[in-house]
Amino acid sequence: MESPGWTSLIPALVAIVTAILSRRPIESLLAGVFAGLLLLGPIDAVGTFSAILLAVMMDETIAWVIIVCGLMGSLITLLMRVGAASAFSRVLAARAHSPGTALLYTWLLGLVIFIDDYLNALAVGSAMRKVTDRFGVSREMLAYVVDSTAAPMCMLVPVSTWAVFFAGVLEVSDAAAPGEGMALFISSIPYMMYPWIAIMMVPLVATGRIPPLGPMRAAQARAGKAPDAPRAGEFSLAEVDNGGRVGLRHFLMPILVLLGASIYADLDVQIGVLVSVAATILIFGLQRLMAWTDMFDAVLEGIKIMVPALTIVIVAFMFKEVNDRLGLAPYVIGNVQPYMTAGLLPLVVFLTMALISFATGSSWGVFAIAIPIVLPLAEAVGVGAPLAIGALMSASAFGSHACFYSDATVLAAQGSGCGVMEHALTQIPYALIAALLAAIGLTALAVL
Repeated sequence: MESPGWTSLIPALVAIVTAILSRRPIESLLAGVFAGLLLLGPIDAVGTFSAILLAVMMDETIAWVIIVCGLMGSLITLLMRVGAASAFSRVLAARAHSPGTALLYTWLLGLVIFIDDYLNALAVGSAMRKVTDRFGVSREMLAYVVDSTAAPMCMLVPVSTWAVFFAGVLEVSDAAAPGEGMALFISSIPYMMYPWIAIMMVPLVATGRIPPLGPMRAAQARAGKAPDAPRAGEFSLAEVDNGGRVGLRHFLMPILVLLGASIYADLDVQIGVLVSVAATILIFGLQRLMAWTDMFDAVLEGIKIMVPALTIVIVAFMFKEVNDRLGLAPYVIGNVQPYMTAGLLPLVVFLTMALISFATGSSWGVFAIAIPIVLPLAEAVGVGAPLAIGALMSASAFGSHACFYSDATVLAAQGSGCGVMEHALTQIPYALIAALLAAIGLTALAVL
């Protein structure tokens, strides 16, 4: 069907406004989905909804997300039930002596776990929550730090799931010759302004050089008066009695197995988490730290805890599909093409694709759509491919970081133990500052 033009913006506006007013991401996404279905064809809206739901649930990417996130929940639940997460927290708590140092340790841990943003968001938030709670740091601040080192860090390291995906997209879209996609991706890393700035802002926020802004100020003030209580759906589980035999190694071994197995399997995090869960059960069982039946119960419990987060991700994919059918991205790109000059192209690409990524909650999908359009335009006006890709990657990072219902936002909130909308609204001022600085940086690079 033909794109309905400016009306393709309506579902995104409905979803954003509903999210801000209701602070409930699932209902907001569904509102956007149904607004889009009415535009696509009100008579068969229910049938279209059912078809899109079935298509999304059968999608290989969604299946991968469900398996990886579900088993990540299982692994974290095992580490918490046996007391390994507490042992890790105690070691860091002994070294941290202030809220700032607790947040800096969180930041450093996020930089180390760079292989995948899902792993980063869930593992770092869950591991550091007790440490930051001890120093009166709000869960919202913890979630901001975690989110700022999830997708942004994965973009800047060639050995990550993000790098592998985007390098593949560059080859599939003929932007790079077969086997040259990773080299082109690496050459664009210096131009990825938003990830660099988002990561470098964290120590400034953690140490108070950038003060708490807007809703974050209220969250920090509340946490300073009384530690945040456990919230619905967070990883807060009773530990089994194992005679105090659990130490730091019991936390580090499963994480190292996860990283090692993922790298060995060509950055396949699904294989990594499968191997890590199996190895963790075997290690804990042979050392009699936890009953075998209790461990299998913990695996199921971890999957169950992840269901609310996975529901948001699934509905977000439905929302993306509706926007794709309405032609949102081509409509917006087509309307900004006249402004694509050599000096303005990186800025226009960043702002345009950042808005689309933020509105749809799609980071990888937006990049795949835009590459075949943006790179020929860049070549035509004399802008190098690395700079154009850097602008696109910056837009993808902003969307993943700032969108109220992106998978990274949802999982960072889940791992840190706060509500999705509470996390999204408290971190948006920092994301906008980083976006402004990235826009200035990309403009400067274009005119140099």
